[in-house]
Amino acid sequence: MSSELLVDLSEEAATAQLGQLKLSTLEDQQWPPDESSLSKSETENSQGFDPGSPHLPWDHPFYDIARHQIIEVAGDDNFGRKVIVFSACRLPPQHQLDHQKLLMYLKATLDQYVESDYTLIYFHHGLTSENKPSFGWLREAYKEFDRKYKKNIKALYIVHPTMFIKTLLILFKPIISFKFGRKINYVSYLSELEDVVKCDQLVIPTRVREYDNKLRASLKPSSLPSMSPPHSPPLPEQVFGVSLVMLRQKDPDNHLVPVVMRDTISFLSEQGLEIEGIFRRSANVTLVKEVQLKYNSGATVNFRDMEDVHLAAVILKTFLRELPEPLLTYQLYNDIVNFTSVSSDNQAEVMKTLVESLPEENYASLRYLITFLAQVSANSEVNKMTNSNLAVVFGPNLLWGRDNAMSLSAIGPINNFTRTLLDQQHLVFT
Repeated sequence: MSSELLVDLSEEAATAQLGQLKLSTLEDQQWPPDESSLSKSETENSQGFDPGSPHLPWDHPFYDIARHQIIEVAGDDNFGRKVIVFSACRLPPQHQLDHQKLLMYLKATLDQYVESDYTLIYFHHGLTSENKPSFGWLREAYKEFDRKYKKNIKALYIVHPTMFIKTLLILFKPIISFKFGRKINYVSYLSELEDVVKCDQLVIPTRVREYDNKLRASLKPSSLPSMSPPHSPPLPEQVFGVSLVMLRQKDPDNHLVPVVMRDTISFLSEQGLEIEGIFRRSANVTLVKEVQLKYNSGATVNFRDMEDVHLAAVILKTFLRELPEPLLTYQLYNDIVNFTSVSSDNQAEVMKTLVESLPEENYASLRYLITFLAQVSANSEVNKMTNSNLAVVFGPNLLWGRDNAMSLSAIGPINNFTRTLLDQQHLVFT
């Protein structure tokens, strides 16, 4: 993983070189079509659910863009930051895409997250002469993203970079600030992303995975980058990545709510309710790993000794995201995605029925979490975390598809359900 924006090249020479570069060989353009990137949960049949729907009605202003699934949201990275994924291979030919509307859609997506720290991952493979946006459009698009969008982006990872994209960034050098340039990283192989985010949770197109395998196969054995380590069985005292049922069985007091949730929420209730942007900031990844290791080895963790509100907040989100099954369970996925079709008069009753159908451990943990988040929201004039803001943060950590993939079009319904749950929690948990 590297950053190479410090290479010096005159704009005239770069323009000439850019014109000579091939975006993609004919062989690269003949990859088999992607299978749908919708998760298994999203493509299962249920009452009122269209398996082929991108969750936006056909008359939605962004329907034509969303259906291509160019932009996706993939939960949090290893630092507790939201991850936005852009896949170039899903761009249709230029004449089939309204690029101005694509820009508006990208801004509308980022608007949900720019107040929080976030990471952008760009899969470059699949950009061809047929689907690439014009240079002028790219220049105007960069200018369109003002400081609001650039301030909290902590890293931009360009996966499978080519000489084309590197030269393009050199052309942009005069208008890219030094500070933003330092956030750009080149990633040669998917395995390198594991330092940043768990690749299992990313919506990686099949074409990108196959291209990565092709690159790896072309290397000499001594040059091969390390593969992601295989999943190992849980340690005797492990709590991260372990089911709620197993955690309850291992708890000496048979607690329904896991110790990580009890510890973090207890600390945050005391010291985090008036912290502006609580749950929006990332934490030191080394400290996050140290705390996870302590929990997984059975050691006691005292956040009061560390006095780091954002660390506790990231640990809570990480615990929820690493559950083998989401807190709201796969079984309720389709009901929650389709919850927007429930009339406002019936929402509290329907939501109460859904929540009460959860396993005992899930229900108790969800109630414990939502009760706390209601306290956070009650202090929103100080901490700026309204129910809507909390839903954006916690929605993707409460529910995702069976294969960990989260299409952007499913995020809206999930966040809407989470916000309604926070709004109606006094009726749901009675």
